[in-house]
Amino acid sequence: MTRRSLRARLVLIILFPLLLISVIAGYWRYSVARMTAEEVFDRTLLVAAVAISRDASVIEGDVLSPATAQLMREASGGQVFYHVHAPDGVFLTGYATPPVPPLELAKVAERPVFYRAIYRGADVRVVRLRERGSIGPIAGFSTATVWQSYAGREALARELGLRAALLLAGIMTAMAAVVWFGVRIGLSPLIDLQAAVSERSSDDLRPIKRSVPVEVKGLVSTLNGLFTQVSGTLESKDSFIANAAHQLRNPIAAVQSTTEAAQSAKTFKDAQERLGDVSKAAKHASRLASQMLSYERVRSGEDKAAHTLIDLESLAREVLERNATQVFAKAVDLEFQSGSLPVIVGGDAVMLSEALENLIDNALSHGGEGLSLISVRLKTSDDEAVLSVADDGVGIPDGDRARVFERFAQVQPGVGSGLGLSIVEAVAMRFGGTVSVKDNAPGAVMTLHIPIIAQ
Repeated sequence: MTRRSLRARLVLIILFPLLLISVIAGYWRYSVARMTAEEVFDRTLLVAAVAISRDASVIEGDVLSPATAQLMREASGGQVFYHVHAPDGVFLTGYATPPVPPLELAKVAERPVFYRAIYRGADVRVVRLRERGSIGPIAGFSTATVWQSYAGREALARELGLRAALLLAGIMTAMAAVVWFGVRIGLSPLIDLQAAVSERSSDDLRPIKRSVPVEVKGLVSTLNGLFTQVSGTLESKDSFIANAAHQLRNPIAAVQSTTEAAQSAKTFKDAQERLGDVSKAAKHASRLASQMLSYERVRSGEDKAAHTLIDLESLAREVLERNATQVFAKAVDLEFQSGSLPVIVGGDAVMLSEALENLIDNALSHGGEGLSLISVRLKTSDDEAVLSVADDGVGIPDGDRARVFERFAQVQPGVGSGLGLSIVEAVAMRFGGTVSVKDNAPGAVMTLHIPIIAQ
């Protein structure tokens, strides 16, 4: 869906309420104009009614006085009609058959009565005035009825409303222009920021250091944080690629040299021995490549099938059964201790299996000649599963324990790649856990902590 520009959105957000207010104000102004017209014309009718009633009392039904006639001719809103009854009900002067008042107003006598009626098919405004007096020998209440068409009133109300509408339209037009250019000027820092960012190359991930409005500082701060993370990720990948290239160089060179040695062997027995060395070098290179791919997959979070429910006790038994032959081949005992209840964690079975295999392989590869036992224990503590792999080998010096989880780091030179414990740490962090190393006197113990999923 096409989105409006920020400038257009701001202008609409500002002008729409103002337009709504203008419409309401215009309607109110028209209503006030109608009421004003009603009051003005009603007063004119009342003055005419009083003048006609007094004239009828004085002249006893003859022609109205010149002043009253002049008042009726000059009355705004159109022609004024009138009708006068004497106290005895006799028609005195004016137009015949005046508009009849509503029943609820017919008996009102103490005040002028205004009402709406139909006269000769036209909508008219009527005032009826009853005054006590005498006409000749007859004394009592005389009734003067004066009426006028609504057309004049409505024309005046429309004119006043139109003037108000034109005034509001002019104000809104001027305000729209002011808002449009004001928003344009107000957004100029964002346009400058966009121009500055667009001039950067794809390799320039330095933080943005430009003066921006307070409302945009949060966005710029978030972008700077993102730039820092991306820069760190790129640096980490570059470092990983450089280390991987360096680490793969040795096993590949070993494969090449042992292959050449096998080709130049003088006897079949020598060739078989060289081929055995080729096989070992190829397995080492394969193991290194596999671990590098596993580490990068776990660290980058590319596996989307993670965080399924896993019985860690059953998974540990499967891993131990799968690695038992390798351990026993080096005359090392392998034991497993756990409780009777299942331990359910959230994670990925393949990753967790590889983490445990790396812990066992680390103990087997770096335990030294005195290694005789690898013990795997599984228990629960509070809301986490504790999976530990202990050995009785040479152990890890205190000063080197912080380095064992670094990529390609080895406390002592060995056949490993230096990625095993890095993979274990990445798996633990991926599923909300931790990994630690402690002294086992003799040997060392690696402990993996994974949160338990409540059942």
